Amino acid sequence: MTATAWQKSSYCAQGDSCVHVTATTDGLVKIRESADPSGSIVTTTAGDFRELLRALRVGSDSAPGFELSYGPGDQVRLRAAGDGDAVVTTSRARWDAFVKGAVAGEFDHFAEERASGARASA
Repeated sequence: MTATAWQKSSYCAQGDSCVHVTATTDGLVKIRESADPSGSIVTTTAGDFRELLRALRVGSDSAPGFELSYGPGDQVRLRAAGDGDAVVTTSRARWDAFVKGAVAGEFDHFAEERASGARASA
């Protein structure tokens, strides 16, 4: 279950701090906040990630398989249903950069279904 390289949106500001996405060789998609690389990593299926991308493209904050909430200040939290207590917490600016990348199709390759054991491209 090796992960490929982490990818961030091209809309992220300078530096590496942003929402990052990767895929594992067994077809799972992982999402993290790179400002906290030892923090929570949300794990989901390629199909559920595809639904998240679809929802973001139409401007919805609701996607099957995910809970998205806005906390105090500019905090945004993302949790995948069935992923235990893992919650990715980021800023509104970083989330907005991720959404812009999603709308532009930058993460579509992570949403493709893969046969178990097939390598994902980054």
